[in-house]
Amino acid sequence: MRIEKVLRSLREEEKKSLIIYITAGDPDLKVTEELIYSIAEAGADVVELGVPFSDPLADGPTIQQASQRALNGKVTIPKILSTIEKIRKKSSVPIALMTYYNPIFHYGLDRFVADSKAVGVDGLIVPDLPLEESKELRDITERFGIELIPFITPTSTPERIDAITKVAQGFIYCVSVTGVTGIRENPSLDVVEMIRKIRPYTDIPLAIGFGISNAKQAKEMIKYTDAIIVGSAAVKIIENYQNDLSMLLGQIRSFVKSLKEAIQ
Repeated sequence: MRIEKVLRSLREEEKKSLIIYITAGDPDLKVTEELIYSIAEAGADVVELGVPFSDPLADGPTIQQASQRALNGKVTIPKILSTIEKIRKKSSVPIALMTYYNPIFHYGLDRFVADSKAVGVDGLIVPDLPLEESKELRDITERFGIELIPFITPTSTPERIDAITKVAQGFIYCVSVTGVTGIRENPSLDVVEMIRKIRPYTDIPLAIGFGISNAKQAKEMIKYTDAIIVGSAAVKIIENYQNDLSMLLGQIRSFVKSLKEAIQ
């Protein structure tokens, strides 16, 4: 259970954690591989790697477009897993795959988890899998030692928070807004109240995601939580510099470094 271990260990050292999301295969898998090395070297503690999907319900326009670019490049789950296998020869950064239930179902639940574990995937994030329907997949991930990371939103009731925290692994993904991912001017402070509600139920690491896009916002939001997740802003850099690899890697490195410095 490496993701939870890393986040807990940083918390014990009174440090905060940084999780960076990118889409696998945007603009291609070779670039994804290089990006993960750069993101890890620049200070990210966990990489959330999105599996491109044609109907990404929780994602805003930036990540939807990244998904489409990857799909246009014929990116598939086996190709993504093969890329992670290559990455594991050079980097031990914890990797959580973010995907929707449909691709896992079509691939086969057991096969998906077994193949993910075999190449070194540490966690799984499935935004459209509600708690009530997650037991089958959770039983498989527990068997293989992959962390199935749950979501809690500002509208989650105390009863639901209690039920989710009882089975949570890795960290709890605290959704800062009721809506899709994307860059926002001011991330919602509803999340502060939500974190106050969650904390009495569990000491598992909490991570705020959705809407954090720069060092100033990171510095503000990290006060309330153990980790922050930044996705759309990183994906936007990839979109802007996709045709110039050295410029892209330089921009990503400095962006991740600025976030890491802001949260320490």
